Amino acid sequence: MIDLDKIIRAIELCQMVLNKDALANRHVSVSRVADLAGADKDSLAFLAKAGYLSDLVGTRAGVVLVSERFADKIPALPNTTVILVKDAYLAYASVSGLFDYQADNSIHSTAVVSPSATVGKNANIGAYAVIGDFVQIGDDCEIGSHVSVAHHCVIGDGVQIHAHASIGSDGFGFAPKVGADGLAWQKIHQLGRVVIGHRVRIGANTCIDRGAVGNTVIGDDVIIDNLVQIAHNVHIGRGTAIAAMTGIAGSTHIGANCIIGGAVGIAGHLHIADNVTLTGMTMVTGSIKEAGSYSSGTPAMPSNHWRRAAVKFRQSGQK
Repeated sequence: MIDLDKIIRAIELCQMVLNKDALANRHVSVSRVADLAGADKDSLAFLAKAGYLSDLVGTRAGVVLVSERFADKIPALPNTTVILVKDAYLAYASVSGLFDYQADNSIHSTAVVSPSATVGKNANIGAYAVIGDFVQIGDDCEIGSHVSVAHHCVIGDGVQIHAHASIGSDGFGFAPKVGADGLAWQKIHQLGRVVIGHRVRIGANTCIDRGAVGNTVIGDDVIIDNLVQIAHNVHIGRGTAIAAMTGIAGSTHIGANCIIGGAVGIAGHLHIADNVTLTGMTMVTGSIKEAGSYSSGTPAMPSNHWRRAAVKFRQSGQK
């Protein structure tokens, strides 16, 4: 069970609890997180959007986190402890780790860790993970099952790498050559590393290729979803978020605090400024020099509308 004091301390790492004085004599503990409608006395829930106000009226949650803007809409809840904060969603994020499964800090017996690798304190390395020669892993890292970290890669402190991710595989580097039988490809050996900063989150089945000559660099506090491809020599600025199915071609530099939606494609050798948002399925073929939101592609519409639009688009290209 997680008591109220522990919940408040976790919230206060990011923001103030606005009604803390009123909670001084409350004694309540919870064991899980639930939505408002499904919560019971042992649950913590939160209200961050107006669309869920109706669920607040009948909730049976033991503890509810409520955003300040809804303070005047809180009904009488005699069996619920209300924690008032500026941002209930952020408060929920702050306390969610209290309820998460905590694996023992250990290296699984089936993991393969090179004798030349360095593993920091409190690291957890999952089943069948492979840590290559001269890899450096910082403190408090979680390396999931079947993760591969190739030779000489560097991973900072507090990094989470989820199952089946590949860090430091060869980049897609080949030089074309024409022989008697036609086109062939000469491999360019990838001599750089992957360098990952602190507090980075890398999703399952994501691939980050090692640099060809320099390094592929992932800045501090970057979060990367599942199934993302990051090619050789890419640089990702701190605090950037990348959603699933995105592909970033080689030697592109992405600035800090960017948001990259799902299935975005970014061509190689580009520069993306800080604070750029790329909406889902955007195709980026040129550098972006100014902050802002950018989109491309055609959103879903009724098929007959799309066909007419496609005909007009094709005709406009023929003029």
